[in-house]
Amino acid sequence: MSIQKTSLHEEHLALNAKMAPFAGFDMPLQYTSVKEEVMVVRNAAGVFDVSHMGEFFVEGDDAVSFVDFIMTNDFKNAEMLKAVYSPLCRDNGTVIDDMICYKLGEKRVLICVNASNIQKDWEWINTKVGQFKVKLTNKSDDYSLLAIQGPEAEAIIKKAGILGNQDFPYYSILETDFQGEHLIIARTGYTGEDGFEVFSSHAFAKKFWKELLATGVKPCGLASRDVLRLEVCYPLYGHELNDEVTPLDAGLGWTVKMDKAEFIGKSALAEYKPKYQLVRLSLEKGIPREGYAVLDSNNNIIGKVTSGTMSVVTGKGIAMALVEKEKNPKDKKYLINIRNQNYEATFHQKAFITGGHK
Repeated sequence: MSIQKTSLHEEHLALNAKMAPFAGFDMPLQYTSVKEEVMVVRNAAGVFDVSHMGEFFVEGDDAVSFVDFIMTNDFKNAEMLKAVYSPLCRDNGTVIDDMICYKLGEKRVLICVNASNIQKDWEWINTKVGQFKVKLTNKSDDYSLLAIQGPEAEAIIKKAGILGNQDFPYYSILETDFQGEHLIIARTGYTGEDGFEVFSSHAFAKKFWKELLATGVKPCGLASRDVLRLEVCYPLYGHELNDEVTPLDAGLGWTVKMDKAEFIGKSALAEYKPKYQLVRLSLEKGIPREGYAVLDSNNNIIGKVTSGTMSVVTGKGIAMALVEKEKNPKDKKYLINIRNQNYEATFHQKAFITGGHK
């Protein structure tokens, strides 16, 4: 299978971006340095090409009810033009993917899924239509997606003219026509900072990308995006989330609304006793990496790192890890094994940093 390219592929090459395969796409890892790209998003604004993500549209009389049924979170009671984050689960409660669903109207919903799971998600969701009066359309190949992230993102978007001056709260979405182009704009992102995601045609994305860079917005790659999301402890499918765990294992119990009438996996999750617990750990010395063993103070292996990196903001090694719930130490003392040496890790009740989203 040949590797896919986003509409901005030539732009990345022109900027001498370091490219690498990701979810079947040739994607930019970084343009300058990871540190520089992280700091520009934390302090100003950066733009990411995330056109590899998948876009499904659900339309029809039962659009909202159907999306509410396939997610564990509450979509039915979300306000119009709002976004809802949720796992997508199997009947046994295990996670297929995580997604953001956007309530565009009473009869129209946009679902944004991870690039690596587009086909898997599409096939699963289609098997669940049943008696729901909906039409599903996979528009993943038709949309480009730019994520403008950082404290200056709102000013940049308004200056570009695509937003106007209306009130636009965090986790909201709108559809608008701009310069003959139909745009879907969401105040979402996965960096922990304020930001906007612009769903558009490929032609508009190429034009808008150049305009953003011309105004001083810095291009950022997937490497900095991973550090940014890990600093604020956002889970990532294939790491904290996978086909073997449930939302209750992975720190996403808040997304499972058991008071809903029905949703896929409800009966399984109602009886499920979590096997794992997601913990946040930092190191004064050493960089934790995915797969490294996590131990208790008696050197017993109790779990493994699911995501690890050097935090640009804190200057420490940071990690999220899944540990076996029955072995999780009450004293919250942990070790991480790096190249056959154990390093003391500090337990964090909350995220390593607080992002600046609205």
